[in-house]
Amino acid sequence: MTSTTRTVDKMAVTVAIVGGGAAGLVAAIHAARLGADVTVFEKNDRCGRKLRITGKGRCNVTNHCTRDEFFANITGNARFLFSAWDRFSSEDTEAFFEELGVPLKVERGNRVFPVSDKATDVVDALVRECRRTGVQTLHETVTELLLRDGRAVGVQTARGARLFDTVIVATGGASYPLTGSTGDGYRFAEAAGHTVLPPTPSLVPLVEEGSFCASVQGLSLRNVRLSVRDTATGKTVFEDFGEMLFTHYGLSGPLVLSASAHLADATRGRYEVSIDLKPALDEKTLDARLLSDFKKYQNRDFLNALADLLPQKLIAPLVARSGIDAHKKVNAITKEERAALLALLKDLRVRIRGFRPIAEAIITKGGVALPEISPRTMESKKVKGLYFAGEVLDLDAYTGGFNLQIAFSTAVLAGESAACAEVQE
Repeated sequence: MTSTTRTVDKMAVTVAIVGGGAAGLVAAIHAARLGADVTVFEKNDRCGRKLRITGKGRCNVTNHCTRDEFFANITGNARFLFSAWDRFSSEDTEAFFEELGVPLKVERGNRVFPVSDKATDVVDALVRECRRTGVQTLHETVTELLLRDGRAVGVQTARGARLFDTVIVATGGASYPLTGSTGDGYRFAEAAGHTVLPPTPSLVPLVEEGSFCASVQGLSLRNVRLSVRDTATGKTVFEDFGEMLFTHYGLSGPLVLSASAHLADATRGRYEVSIDLKPALDEKTLDARLLSDFKKYQNRDFLNALADLLPQKLIAPLVARSGIDAHKKVNAITKEERAALLALLKDLRVRIRGFRPIAEAIITKGGVALPEISPRTMESKKVKGLYFAGEVLDLDAYTGGFNLQIAFSTAVLAGESAACAEVQE
């Protein structure tokens, strides 16, 4: 066989896309818009199953941010995404979905959602555009990639071998396996000679060493400051301000999920979370507030004197943690006891036992090693005609729409590159 450059203007390049999720559908649309003959292989009975449940069913499609803000929210390997972002930024994502008939709105933290608050609207729009551009969707399970002479030449399914000019792997990671993200892409990549960094959970809830969180489960806190200390090194590995949630097993919510991305090895007891319940007040101001409340409720039991300061659900567990007798009269509380309470309000500590299972993670850290992928095209450096997009790559970011933006940016590059690839005749 001889190698020739075949443009989509002369003869349609055939493109197989393995995975009908966020990255796969967007890659399919952009390849098809360039005239490629695109087939999406999706093993589920419908596309976008994981996308349908993102953002609690609302789908945070991107973050309305600047280039610098975007890269500040990438937890590692940010440089790899420079070309992908320059080709398809968050502004492009917003324009793309508006063009597809999905009106968008910007909420707190610059998170972008469909006006309808329905993730299904996002998926339905992508599926419609795939149909409009002639993308064929086959609900078949790809069992392996077909490789020949250092090239990707097709895919194998239970129904037989299918030959294509180029192949895009957009299978997702290993989180939410019930949606189809079962790590198939890692296996395909390894079979093609790629290095795959072991997948670990990222943006995942944390399990407490103890039972304090269980005593206040269901309580959501806003406007708190959360920091995480590595007890092995004594260093603070994460600190931010926002929302969190106590659960029966430990901690969750936006702050906690973002913090989890910084915990490289959640060995039992290695990390300790500190929660500042009153970050807007310095210690002097908070002490004055305590004195004011104690004067107001001086004849009450200590347990009944904190309702102006704390959520009701938090009072009894915090009083128990303080070591102060719950039924001690407020006017009898000593200066030392008040100081201990103040310290607890500014530094409520929760020792971490580990992560929740990877199946509960929003995304997966790890994946196909980036030095083996071209950042300008998303093509494998090991196998011609093989491309990767989305979570299967070793890329992840904080919550807020950044991970879907990674999926979309890499998918557009992969789709367009695959559609315009040099193919074999």
